[in-house]
Amino acid sequence: MLKNYLKIAWRSLWKNKGFSVLNIFGLAIGITCACLILLWVEDEVNYDSVFPKQDLLYYVPTNQTFEGEVYTYNVTPGPLAKDLKEEVPGIAKSAATFGEEMLLTNGETVINRFGRYVQPDFLDMFNLEFLEGEKDKALSTPDGIVLTKKTAIALFGTDKNVLNKVLQLNSEFSFTVRGIIKDLPSTVTYKFDWLIPFQRFQLGQDNMAWAQQYGGNFADTFVELTPNTDFKTVDSKVRKMIASKIEYDTEVPNEAFLHSIKDWHLRSEFKEGKIVGGKITLVRSLAFIALIILLIACINFMNLSTARSGKRANEVGVRKVLGSSKKRLVGQFLTESMILSAMSAMLSVVLVVLLLPSFNTLVEKQIELRLSEPIHILSLLGITLICGLLAGWYPALYLSSFRPAHVLKGGDKNQGSATIIRKGLVVAQFAVSIVFIICSTIIYQQIQHVSTRDVGYSKGTLLNLPVSGNMIEKFQPIKEEMIASGLIQNVALTNANMLTGGFNGQGYRWQGDQNTENVLIRYRFVSPNFFSTVGLNLLEGRSFNNDVTIDSTNVIITQSFAKLMGEDSAIGKTITEEDINYNVIGVVNDYVYGDVYGNNNTGPVIFYSYSDNANTMYVNLKANVSSADALAVVQNVLKKYNPAFPFEYRFENDLFNSRFRNEELVGDLAKIFAILAIIISCLGLFGLAAYTAEQRKKEIGVRKVLGSSVSGIVRLLSKDFMRLVLIALFIAIPLAWWFMSKWLESFAYKVTIDLWVFAIAGAVAISIALFTVSFQAIKAAVANPVKSLRTE
Repeated sequence: MLKNYLKIAWRSLWKNKGFSVLNIFGLAIGITCACLILLWVEDEVNYDSVFPKQDLLYYVPTNQTFEGEVYTYNVTPGPLAKDLKEEVPGIAKSAATFGEEMLLTNGETVINRFGRYVQPDFLDMFNLEFLEGEKDKALSTPDGIVLTKKTAIALFGTDKNVLNKVLQLNSEFSFTVRGIIKDLPSTVTYKFDWLIPFQRFQLGQDNMAWAQQYGGNFADTFVELTPNTDFKTVDSKVRKMIASKIEYDTEVPNEAFLHSIKDWHLRSEFKEGKIVGGKITLVRSLAFIALIILLIACINFMNLSTARSGKRANEVGVRKVLGSSKKRLVGQFLTESMILSAMSAMLSVVLVVLLLPSFNTLVEKQIELRLSEPIHILSLLGITLICGLLAGWYPALYLSSFRPAHVLKGGDKNQGSATIIRKGLVVAQFAVSIVFIICSTIIYQQIQHVSTRDVGYSKGTLLNLPVSGNMIEKFQPIKEEMIASGLIQNVALTNANMLTGGFNGQGYRWQGDQNTENVLIRYRFVSPNFFSTVGLNLLEGRSFNNDVTIDSTNVIITQSFAKLMGEDSAIGKTITEEDINYNVIGVVNDYVYGDVYGNNNTGPVIFYSYSDNANTMYVNLKANVSSADALAVVQNVLKKYNPAFPFEYRFENDLFNSRFRNEELVGDLAKIFAILAIIISCLGLFGLAAYTAEQRKKEIGVRKVLGSSVSGIVRLLSKDFMRLVLIALFIAIPLAWWFMSKWLESFAYKVTIDLWVFAIAGAVAISIALFTVSFQAIKAAVANPVKSLRTE
């Protein structure tokens, strides 16, 4: 029976090669899109799954309340990890960590890598696989360092005897290699290239006594629960820990809590101290888009199959007369559908392999299609089966329902209902395509709206360089030589980049202060020429003196801070912090930091004249100069004064734009899928137009004999399809408006939805559909009427 099904199915598909090809390509495009998105989704949901204890591992963030609003931060006080393990039942292990980039040196080999200070339990909690060395002893002494395999190769080459070799960190501290661990996969949230003992962060640093107290948050803290522990009980005790340890009055409630490692990557967005989403929203959105694209392809298949019903009606009638049951006919047509689906799946595998490099570039990943893995094989087979059944069930039931007597006499009572369904499916296809076009356009508008907003400083010409080596010590000659080149406007140092705004401060008081709630104030340390370098405008008073000792007790504040201090000028007023009085000497404009989409992200900031703790150097390029020439100057100057460290930089504008990478990804994919949805829809429309022209060829012949023009016949054949596209447009517009309105609700700083977006989307859809249909309509209109009427 199956052999007979396959033989007849193949014969039918071969007989209608043109429409078989249309079906195969349409379905292949849909399956390819679905496969690419599902590979991306798989990569996202598998983040951190490499850790076997992930069900027991928890990250410990903190909630802090400012002005009645709860803010969630990833850092905790340094001693918290140790106290949690010792005092909270149910916590088996804990580790505090801190990360930074350092220069690793082995003889002439110098590399810059990111690593972490970690406490002993960290190695066991994350089950790091040691290729060399002993896990228990690797970080037992302050001078021990553990390297990833890739880092070890970069430093020591192919030398197999790396253990116990000595290297330098930042050309200053010597460490002995005590272990080599397996490289972590790309699907790990907490990345690092080297590990050293956490105690090394605190030893010998007199100015960092706060790191051993509960006064400052700086450490990433992890805990491992004992199996079968009640999470709620442990979490409630963790939430009370910081408050019980602080030995002084604080106006800022600081509450730690447990956040599962499993939710770390996908559910990292908090509001008022509770999880409200994160990347999981993007994962769900793209998975939904994959499903929609697949449905469009299946609809395309159904339309073309039912459109051929006129040609297959007699075949069905004869088969029924000869004894074929409806069940057997359904099986026959489903077999044809499954063969087409299988051929589409095979073509899609080729397309996925060819498109993966470009797709990886777009999504910034290294995804692979691994057909040797059961999960990928089973997923592909599942998609093939679902598409075959989904696309084939309606045509199979419809074709097998023909009554033989009615059909063989030339009639078909089901044709009317089939036509209505077919038109409905065409409307659905184009409605989805138009929604994609509108959504991608509005997403692009929103990104442009934010990326071009006035942020209050000169991000377009601002170069951001990480401070390393002796850049602080040699700052003055570095600055002078860069400016002397004629390509550099100014150079400055600071301890925080512009996007962070600074560090969170508390306890600031001033004359006439009547605030009853703590105000979230950012603070940052800057060199005297910082404001002119980054483009912050001095609105009142003066800037810092080049002699930093003159302004050791003077500060400059932003407009928002000045407003908090009252309507009068803030110049000359006193701000008190921890019993130290600071005199306000200047006021600068507010600037955007933190949430780039927010309206209320220009809060109060206070600046101190101090740059010995700087971690960022800002270089402002002169307008209308060659960026390449200016970069060459910066690189040469740094090579002269800081030769041991590699030249690293980023434009502040690029850092700003990276804040909406997720939105860019959605927009890019929406554009691509809009194009693909249109292509799939047009393939179906092309086939339907061809069959319509075939079915009406005698009518067209008669009309031409009676004097109808080519343009009149083209209008006749095109108007029905254009009517369907217009209906799709009227359905798509309110849907797209609703989707985009909901999406824009999450942004305070947002674009307004313009009517022209809907008009352009409609014009594009109508133009493409008209072009597709007109090709077949013109072909039918110019055909010789004698050929179509010869059989009459």
